[in-house]
Amino acid sequence: MISNLKFFSLFTAFASILILAACGNGDEGAGEDGGGNGEEAGVSEAVDYTIHGIEPGAGITELAYNTLDTYDNLDGWTLEESSTGGMMSVLRDSIENEAPILITGWSPHYKFVEFDLKYLEDPEGAMGETEDVHTIVRLGLDEDMPEAYQMLDRFHWELEDMEQVMYDGEDSTYPEAAEAWVDDNREVVEEWVEGIEMVDGEQFELVSMSWESEVASAQVVRTVLEEIGYDVTVTDVDPAVVFQAIANGEADATVAPWLPVTQGHHYEEHEGDFEDLGPNSTDTMNGIVVPEYMDIESIEDLEPAQ
Repeated sequence: MISNLKFFSLFTAFASILILAACGNGDEGAGEDGGGNGEEAGVSEAVDYTIHGIEPGAGITELAYNTLDTYDNLDGWTLEESSTGGMMSVLRDSIENEAPILITGWSPHYKFVEFDLKYLEDPEGAMGETEDVHTIVRLGLDEDMPEAYQMLDRFHWELEDMEQVMYDGEDSTYPEAAEAWVDDNREVVEEWVEGIEMVDGEQFELVSMSWESEVASAQVVRTVLEEIGYDVTVTDVDPAVVFQAIANGEADATVAPWLPVTQGHHYEEHEGDFEDLGPNSTDTMNGIVVPEYMDIESIEDLEPAQ
Protein backbone atom coordinates (compact mmCIF):
# COMPACT_ATOMS: atom_id res chain seq x y z
CA MET A 1 0.00 0.00 0.00
CA ILE A 2 2.77 2.44 0.96
CA SER A 3 4.62 1.65 -2.27
CA ASN A 4 1.49 2.32 -4.29
CA LEU A 5 0.98 5.67 -2.53
CA LYS A 6 4.60 6.65 -3.13
CA PHE A 7 4.20 5.75 -6.77
CA PHE A 8 0.96 7.73 -7.02
CA SER A 9 2.57 10.77 -5.37
CA LEU A 10 5.55 10.69 -7.71
CA PHE A 11 3.25 10.36 -10.70
CA THR A 12 1.11 13.30 -9.56
CA ALA A 13 4.15 15.53 -8.95
CA PHE A 14 5.59 14.69 -12.35
CA ALA A 15 2.28 15.44 -14.05
CA SER A 16 2.06 18.78 -12.23
CA ILE A 17 5.51 19.76 -13.44
CA LEU A 18 4.54 19.01 -17.03
CA ILE A 19 1.36 21.09 -16.72
CA LEU A 20 3.23 24.06 -15.21
CA ALA A 21 5.89 23.89 -17.92
CA ALA A 22 3.23 23.87 -20.60
CA CYS A 23 1.56 26.92 -19.04
CA GLY A 24 4.88 28.71 -18.87
CA ASN A 25 5.64 28.02 -22.52
CA GLY A 26 2.20 29.30 -23.46
CA ASP A 27 2.79 32.59 -21.65
CA GLU A 28 6.15 33.07 -23.33
CA GLY A 29 4.61 32.42 -26.72
CA ALA A 30 1.92 35.00 -26.08
CA GLY A 31 4.55 37.55 -25.13
CA GLU A 32 6.51 36.93 -28.30
CA ASP A 33 3.49 36.99 -30.61
CA GLY A 34 1.50 39.85 -29.03
CA GLY A 35 4.05 41.79 -27.03
CA GLY A 36 3.88 44.96 -29.14
CA ASN A 37 0.21 45.79 -28.61
CA GLY A 38 0.34 44.69 -24.99
CA GLU A 39 3.30 46.97 -24.30
CA GLU A 40 1.64 49.95 -25.97
CA ALA A 41 -1.59 49.28 -24.10
CA GLY A 42 0.53 49.02 -20.96
CA VAL A 43 2.01 52.48 -21.55
CA SER A 44 -1.40 53.98 -22.15
CA GLU A 45 -2.84 52.37 -19.04
CA ALA A 46 0.23 53.27 -16.97
CA VAL A 47 -0.24 56.97 -17.71
CA ASP A 48 -3.98 56.62 -17.03
CA TYR A 49 -4.77 57.73 -20.58
CA THR A 50 -3.67 61.25 -19.60
CA ILE A 51 -1.46 63.93 -21.18
CA HIS A 52 -0.14 66.55 -18.75
CA GLY A 53 -0.42 70.08 -20.12
CA ILE A 54 -0.10 73.71 -19.10
CA GLU A 55 -2.44 76.67 -18.73
CA PRO A 56 -5.95 76.70 -20.23
CA GLY A 57 -6.07 78.97 -23.26
CA ALA A 58 -2.39 78.59 -24.15
CA GLY A 59 -1.77 77.91 -27.82
CA ILE A 60 -0.22 74.52 -27.12
CA THR A 61 -3.21 73.59 -24.96
CA GLU A 62 -5.54 74.18 -27.88
CA LEU A 63 -3.24 72.13 -30.12
CA ALA A 64 -3.32 69.28 -27.59
CA TYR A 65 -7.12 69.26 -27.62
CA ASN A 66 -6.95 69.23 -31.40
CA THR A 67 -4.68 66.18 -31.16
CA LEU A 68 -7.16 64.33 -28.93
CA ASP A 69 -9.87 65.04 -31.49
CA THR A 70 -7.72 64.09 -34.49
CA TYR A 71 -6.47 60.65 -33.46
CA ASP A 72 -9.10 57.91 -33.08
CA ASN A 73 -6.71 55.92 -30.88
CA LEU A 74 -6.85 58.73 -28.28
CA ASP A 75 -10.55 58.20 -27.74
CA GLY A 76 -11.27 58.57 -24.02
CA TRP A 77 -7.95 60.30 -23.25
CA THR A 78 -7.76 63.36 -20.99
CA LEU A 79 -5.63 66.51 -21.11
CA GLU A 80 -4.73 67.46 -17.54
CA GLU A 81 -4.51 71.26 -17.60
CA SER A 82 -2.16 72.82 -15.07
CA SER A 83 0.58 75.45 -15.29
CA THR A 84 4.04 75.30 -16.81
CA GLY A 85 5.49 74.97 -13.30
CA GLY A 86 2.95 72.30 -12.36
CA MET A 87 3.67 70.31 -15.51
CA MET A 88 7.42 70.52 -14.88
CA SER A 89 6.94 69.30 -11.30
CA VAL A 90 5.01 66.23 -12.47
CA LEU A 91 7.65 65.58 -15.15
CA ARG A 92 10.49 65.75 -12.60
CA ASP A 93 8.72 63.38 -10.23
CA SER A 94 8.07 60.88 -13.01
CA ILE A 95 11.65 60.94 -14.29
CA GLU A 96 13.07 60.54 -10.78
CA ASN A 97 11.08 57.31 -10.56
CA GLU A 98 11.55 56.33 -14.23
CA ALA A 99 7.78 56.28 -14.54
CA PRO A 100 6.00 56.79 -17.87
CA ILE A 101 4.52 60.23 -18.57
CA LEU A 102 3.24 62.22 -21.56
CA ILE A 103 3.36 66.01 -21.57
CA THR A 104 2.70 68.86 -23.96
CA GLY A 105 6.16 70.16 -24.88
CA TRP A 106 7.70 72.85 -27.01
CA SER A 107 11.11 73.86 -28.27
CA PRO A 108 12.92 75.88 -27.18
CA HIS A 109 12.55 75.07 -23.50
CA TYR A 110 15.09 74.31 -20.78
CA LYS A 111 13.50 70.92 -20.02
CA PHE A 112 15.41 69.58 -23.02
CA VAL A 113 18.67 70.59 -21.28
CA GLU A 114 17.59 69.27 -17.90
CA PHE A 115 16.25 65.90 -19.13
CA ASP A 116 16.63 63.42 -22.00
CA LEU A 117 13.32 63.84 -23.82
CA LYS A 118 11.88 63.11 -27.24
CA TYR A 119 8.89 64.16 -29.30
CA LEU A 120 6.40 61.49 -30.34
CA GLU A 121 5.91 61.35 -34.08
CA ASP A 122 2.75 63.19 -35.14
CA PRO A 123 1.81 61.84 -38.59
CA GLU A 124 -1.39 63.91 -38.74
CA GLY A 125 0.40 67.16 -37.84
CA ALA A 126 -2.20 67.83 -35.16
CA MET A 127 0.30 69.68 -32.93
CA GLY A 128 1.19 72.09 -35.74
CA GLU A 129 4.18 72.62 -37.98
CA THR A 130 7.59 74.06 -37.09
CA GLU A 131 7.89 77.84 -36.89
CA ASP A 132 10.63 80.47 -36.93
CA VAL A 133 11.31 83.34 -34.52
CA HIS A 134 11.69 86.65 -36.37
CA THR A 135 13.46 89.95 -35.78
CA ILE A 136 11.19 92.90 -36.49
CA VAL A 137 12.23 96.56 -36.35
CA ARG A 138 10.48 99.90 -36.71
CA LEU A 139 10.59 101.66 -40.05
CA GLY A 140 13.60 103.97 -40.37
CA LEU A 141 15.80 102.15 -37.86
CA ASP A 142 18.39 101.50 -40.53
CA GLU A 143 18.85 105.28 -40.93
CA ASP A 144 18.42 106.38 -37.30
CA MET A 145 20.48 103.64 -35.65
CA PRO A 146 22.50 101.85 -38.35
CA GLU A 147 24.77 100.15 -35.81
CA ALA A 148 21.85 98.52 -33.97
CA TYR A 149 20.20 97.69 -37.29
CA GLN A 150 23.34 95.89 -38.51
CA MET A 151 23.67 93.88 -35.31
CA LEU A 152 20.00 92.86 -35.33
CA ASP A 153 20.14 91.96 -39.01
CA ARG A 154 22.99 89.55 -38.25
CA PHE A 155 21.52 88.14 -35.03
CA HIS A 156 20.87 84.42 -35.32
CA TRP A 157 21.36 81.62 -32.81
CA GLU A 158 20.46 77.98 -32.30
CA LEU A 159 17.62 76.61 -30.20
CA GLU A 160 20.14 74.71 -28.09
CA ASP A 161 21.85 77.99 -27.18
CA MET A 162 18.54 79.57 -26.25
CA GLU A 163 17.65 76.54 -24.10
CA GLN A 164 21.01 76.79 -22.31
CA VAL A 165 20.37 80.42 -21.35
CA MET A 166 16.88 79.45 -20.19
CA TYR A 167 18.24 76.58 -18.10
CA ASP A 168 20.99 78.69 -16.52
CA GLY A 169 18.52 81.51 -15.92
CA GLU A 170 16.43 79.24 -13.70
CA ASP A 171 19.32 79.03 -11.22
CA SER A 172 20.39 82.68 -11.44
CA THR A 173 18.67 85.42 -13.44
CA TYR A 174 18.09 85.70 -17.16
CA PRO A 175 20.27 88.83 -17.50
CA GLU A 176 23.13 87.03 -15.72
CA ALA A 177 22.66 83.88 -17.80
CA ALA A 178 22.63 85.93 -21.02
CA GLU A 179 25.80 87.79 -20.07
CA ALA A 180 27.54 84.49 -19.26
CA TRP A 181 26.45 83.03 -22.60
CA VAL A 182 27.82 86.07 -24.47
CA ASP A 183 31.15 85.74 -22.63
CA ASP A 184 31.33 82.03 -23.46
CA ASN A 185 30.41 82.41 -27.14
CA ARG A 186 32.60 85.24 -28.34
CA GLU A 187 33.11 83.76 -31.81
CA VAL A 188 29.35 83.78 -32.47
CA VAL A 189 28.91 87.27 -31.03
CA GLU A 190 31.83 88.59 -33.08
CA GLU A 191 29.97 87.59 -36.26
CA TRP A 192 27.08 89.81 -35.14
CA VAL A 193 29.17 92.90 -34.37
CA GLU A 194 32.19 92.70 -36.68
CA GLY A 195 32.97 96.11 -38.19
CA ILE A 196 30.22 97.93 -36.26
CA GLU A 197 31.31 101.22 -34.73
CA MET A 198 30.69 102.04 -31.08
CA VAL A 199 27.90 104.46 -30.15
CA ASP A 200 27.69 106.76 -27.14
CA GLY A 201 24.77 105.84 -24.90
CA GLU A 202 21.91 106.13 -27.37
CA GLN A 203 18.58 104.97 -25.92
CA PHE A 204 17.22 101.76 -27.42
CA GLU A 205 13.76 100.30 -26.74
CA LEU A 206 13.50 96.54 -27.11
CA VAL A 207 10.06 94.93 -26.64
CA SER A 208 9.56 91.27 -25.96
CA MET A 209 7.16 88.75 -24.42
CA SER A 210 7.27 87.08 -21.04
CA TRP A 211 7.91 83.62 -22.52
CA GLU A 212 11.16 82.21 -21.13
CA SER A 213 12.57 81.64 -24.61
CA GLU A 214 11.92 85.23 -25.67
CA VAL A 215 13.21 86.62 -22.39
CA ALA A 216 16.44 84.72 -23.09
CA SER A 217 16.72 86.14 -26.63
CA ALA A 218 15.95 89.69 -25.53
CA GLN A 219 18.54 89.58 -22.77
CA VAL A 220 21.25 88.29 -25.11
CA VAL A 221 20.46 91.07 -27.59
CA ARG A 222 20.42 93.62 -24.76
CA THR A 223 23.86 92.47 -23.61
CA VAL A 224 25.39 92.75 -27.10
CA LEU A 225 23.79 96.13 -27.87
CA GLU A 226 25.06 97.48 -24.56
CA GLU A 227 28.56 96.27 -25.42
CA ILE A 228 28.51 98.48 -28.53
CA GLY A 229 27.36 101.46 -26.50
CA TYR A 230 23.55 101.50 -26.43
CA ASP A 231 21.49 102.14 -23.29
CA VAL A 232 18.91 99.37 -23.69
CA THR A 233 15.52 99.03 -22.03
CA VAL A 234 13.75 95.66 -22.34
CA THR A 235 9.99 95.64 -21.78
CA ASP A 236 7.91 92.44 -21.74
CA VAL A 237 4.39 92.99 -23.06
CA ASP A 238 1.48 91.08 -24.58
CA PRO A 239 2.17 89.81 -28.14
CA ALA A 240 -0.42 92.23 -29.58
CA VAL A 241 1.37 95.15 -27.92
CA VAL A 242 4.72 94.01 -29.33
CA PHE A 243 3.47 94.62 -32.86
CA GLN A 244 1.60 97.81 -31.95
CA ALA A 245 4.69 99.32 -30.34
CA ILE A 246 6.92 98.54 -33.33
CA ALA A 247 4.31 99.73 -35.86
CA ASN A 248 3.73 102.98 -33.95
CA GLY A 249 7.44 103.66 -33.49
CA GLU A 250 7.17 103.49 -29.70
CA ALA A 251 9.72 100.69 -29.65
CA ASP A 252 12.76 100.10 -31.82
CA ALA A 253 12.83 96.34 -32.24
CA THR A 254 11.75 92.90 -31.07
CA VAL A 255 13.31 89.47 -31.48
CA ALA A 256 10.24 87.62 -30.14
CA PRO A 257 7.52 86.88 -32.77
CA TRP A 258 6.84 83.24 -33.70
CA LEU A 259 5.77 83.00 -37.35
CA PRO A 260 3.88 82.21 -39.47
CA VAL A 261 1.23 80.79 -37.10
CA THR A 262 1.52 81.80 -33.44
CA GLN A 263 1.64 85.58 -33.97
CA GLY A 264 0.70 85.50 -37.64
CA HIS A 265 -2.57 87.37 -37.12
CA HIS A 266 -0.73 90.27 -35.41
CA TYR A 267 1.81 90.30 -38.22
CA GLU A 268 -0.90 90.57 -40.87
CA GLU A 269 -2.71 93.31 -38.97
CA HIS A 270 0.34 95.59 -38.95
CA GLU A 271 2.17 94.40 -42.07
CA GLY A 272 3.73 97.33 -43.91
CA ASP A 273 4.25 99.33 -40.71
CA PHE A 274 7.49 97.55 -39.74
CA GLU A 275 10.49 95.87 -41.32
CA ASP A 276 10.93 92.11 -40.98
CA LEU A 277 14.62 91.18 -40.86
CA GLY A 278 13.82 87.48 -41.06
CA PRO A 279 14.36 84.53 -38.70
CA ASN A 280 16.78 84.77 -35.79
CA SER A 281 16.03 81.19 -34.73
CA THR A 282 14.44 78.35 -36.68
CA ASP A 283 12.48 75.13 -36.22
CA THR A 284 10.61 75.91 -33.03
CA MET A 285 7.93 73.31 -32.47
CA ASN A 286 5.15 71.95 -30.30
CA GLY A 287 4.39 68.31 -29.66
CA ILE A 288 3.67 65.46 -27.29
CA VAL A 289 6.87 64.75 -25.35
CA VAL A 290 8.02 61.71 -23.36
CA PRO A 291 11.24 60.70 -21.56
CA GLU A 292 13.79 58.89 -23.76
CA TYR A 293 13.52 55.75 -21.62
CA MET A 294 9.93 55.16 -22.77
CA ASP A 295 9.71 52.56 -25.54
CA ILE A 296 7.24 54.42 -27.71
CA GLU A 297 7.84 56.52 -30.81
CA SER A 298 4.52 57.77 -32.19
CA ILE A 299 1.18 59.15 -31.05
CA GLU A 300 -0.31 56.37 -33.18
CA ASP A 301 1.27 53.78 -30.85
CA LEU A 302 -1.02 54.76 -28.00
CA GLU A 303 -4.21 52.84 -27.23
CA PRO A 304 -7.72 54.17 -26.60
CA ALA A 305 -9.05 54.25 -23.04
CA GLN A 306 -10.95 51.09 -22.10
